[in-house]
Amino acid sequence: MVRHDTLPRTATATPAAGRPGQRAGASRPVVLVALALGVVVAIALSLLLGSNLIDAGAVVRALLDPADDPGAVVWGSRVPRTVLGLMVGACLGVAGAVMQGQTRNPLADPGIFGVSAGASLAVVIGVYVFGTASVFVTLWLALAGALVASVVVFGVAALGRGLASPVPLAIAGTAVSALLVALTSYLVLSDETTLAAYRIWVVGSLSGRTLDGAGIAALFALVGVVFAVANVRSLNSLALGTELAHGLGENLLRARLVGLAAITLLTASAVAVTGPIGFIGLTAPHIARRLVGSDHHWLLPASALIGAIVLLVCDVVGRLIGGLSEVPVGVVLAVVGGIVFIAIVRRGRIAAL
Repeated sequence: MVRHDTLPRTATATPAAGRPGQRAGASRPVVLVALALGVVVAIALSLLLGSNLIDAGAVVRALLDPADDPGAVVWGSRVPRTVLGLMVGACLGVAGAVMQGQTRNPLADPGIFGVSAGASLAVVIGVYVFGTASVFVTLWLALAGALVASVVVFGVAALGRGLASPVPLAIAGTAVSALLVALTSYLVLSDETTLAAYRIWVVGSLSGRTLDGAGIAALFALVGVVFAVANVRSLNSLALGTELAHGLGENLLRARLVGLAAITLLTASAVAVTGPIGFIGLTAPHIARRLVGSDHHWLLPASALIGAIVLLVCDVVGRLIGGLSEVPVGVVLAVVGGIVFIAIVRRGRIAAL
């Protein structure tokens, strides 16, 4: 008689009846359609609601005719932050799903590879050394810093026990992130101008952001999506464990490289346009697993849609509760995301990877 506890847990195995995080394959397209409709609702809320009270009819007229009375608010603020919210939420959702699949750690977040820390340090260096804080320059600095940090993390991990295990990669990411944060703290504390620019950028927010440079970030994000899709088969194999994945013919080095490229490009694109935003990459994949299961063919698009919905809705909440000053979406997510995540943990609803 075969003992059930000796069988490997896989993302593709037939789930036991009632097992959390698993859904019948026939329901998955329905879930994705429902999530897509949720994105449409979130877009409508983002365009219609804000700290400036504008009735729905006026918003619609302004969308159709930018010269209409509230057009400056609608097109100058609400449309850009809605577009950025969609892109950033989707990027962080997919990056989180890939990160957790690569490390087989349900608590993993894209920032563990030093992406956010590298972007922050690069922006600070740009202000400290060159005295520049323009949106376009900041975008390129953040992208460059994120990419360099990821390359350093990968190099440090490769010098250790190799990349067959995700542990060296996670340890290297944590160590490099700590070093980059320390350097950033030193620079911002030694110069008031740098500190002022850093304080504005480091609080993840959609408020005051424009679409300047968003096209470049979108191109990086698109390449990251391509890498993520190419990594799907490897992620499903890695869910079996590295030894079984290797036995199935999986090239572990290539799988790690492709996954790292996807995480870096997606997270760097998001961080570059809005600053560091937490909890999306951590919680969106968990919600997605509850809805569509652990097969990454379905998990990635579900995580993208959930990430976009959560970010847009939290941004709307920040506009409504903060009055004219508004509350940055990063702060709202830190509060709401923390509460939701604790509730998920307490109820034992973290789906197995």
